[in-house]
Amino acid sequence: YHYLSSLSENSWILSMEKTIKDYCLQGVKYLHKKALEYDIGVYFEANGHGTVLFNDDFVSRLESLTARLSEAAGSPQKQAALRLLATSQLINQAVGDAISGMLLVEAVLQHKRWSFQNWCDLYTDLPSKQLKVKVKDRTAIVTTDAERKVCQPSGLQELIDKEVVNYSHGRCFVRPSGTEDVVRVYAEASTVEAAESLAKSVARHVERILGFC
Repeated sequence: YHYLSSLSENSWILSMEKTIKDYCLQGVKYLHKKALEYDIGVYFEANGHGTVLFNDDFVSRLESLTARLSEAAGSPQKQAALRLLATSQLINQAVGDAISGMLLVEAVLQHKRWSFQNWCDLYTDLPSKQLKVKVKDRTAIVTTDAERKVCQPSGLQELIDKEVVNYSHGRCFVRPSGTEDVVRVYAEASTVEAAESLAKSVARHVERILGFC
């Protein structure tokens, strides 16, 4: 997943046990490549693009496991393996599409005996704010850590960090736009007002350091 998920660092998805949370650059081509590194890779963008990928070797191991457990038809291990195999066949791994995705959601809700509202209540989006800052040279911004940290110009990331600590559940990221001649500022916090304030504070630092255009 990418940081534009509007999910708090303390949200349920980031605290799930027995899962690996990874970061990559924005865009399906980066997300898909990263998901391929795992036995089961799950990625979805905020616009809905995404899918669940099952590693071929992992699927083979599941099939071998179900064969070994053939005499234990009702065992939890076999049932779990069969559900994973069924999931790999239901979801469209090649592209990812809304129909197969929603069928999978419905299957999970039925299995968990959850209502749609139960699903929605799993977490609450944090308020967020995105700003565009016109500067003299957007390429002066160099990022690292999947565009979550600014390494150039020197000192900008430290200023961002100082602003973030002033806000409950605050996070803020700055990166050069890949499509427009601007620098993008993304901020989130516990309230709409706080998110807007954080974004504006960081945008002012960007303007001051890079020069307003």
